[in-house]
Amino acid sequence: MSRQDPGTVRELIAASYAMVAAAHRALVDGRSRYGRLDHMIAARLYKGLVTGTMSMRSLYDDERLKMTMPQACCYCASTDSLVLDHLIPRVKGGPDQADNLVWACKKCNGSKSGHDMMTWMRKRGAFPPILLLRRYLKIVSRDCEEAGCMDRELANFDGAALPFDLGCLPTDFPQPGELVLWVYPQD
Repeated sequence: MSRQDPGTVRELIAASYAMVAAAHRALVDGRSRYGRLDHMIAARLYKGLVTGTMSMRSLYDDERLKMTMPQACCYCASTDSLVLDHLIPRVKGGPDQADNLVWACKKCNGSKSGHDMMTWMRKRGAFPPILLLRRYLKIVSRDCEEAGCMDRELANFDGAALPFDLGCLPTDFPQPGELVLWVYPQD
């Protein structure tokens, strides 16, 4: 499922976040393919985010969820040799705040190195867990708001001053049967 081509930073973030919401609903409902309801959720949320009549939920929800999830690597679910990882790395200017921190095993953390989460995932040919992508998009949105670039045209905006690559934000999503809500350790 995909959204129309976005023209501004706001539209790009809204398109990606709207797709996260649709994918989340489909996964929670146990569907392997997107249906009419998912398309309606994405379209309504996209329009609301772009017009300002709706907003993303607070990062508080994601922080609360992080506290209740099993302590495991958010990328591969390993429970061995865990360290804290910055979704958007500090070396690129990512915030050193709790909402930008997740558990990662040393192997994934070393592989990810100074890349932001979406750049690293794309290089690996992987799609992130939906709840991890939701957290990431909220941070990206907040950073873009603070930088005053939400209404910049993508065609004329290189985003070099941002600590992440807007070109890595997904607007085309795999079918729900190919996605995971979160990675869980195997018992």
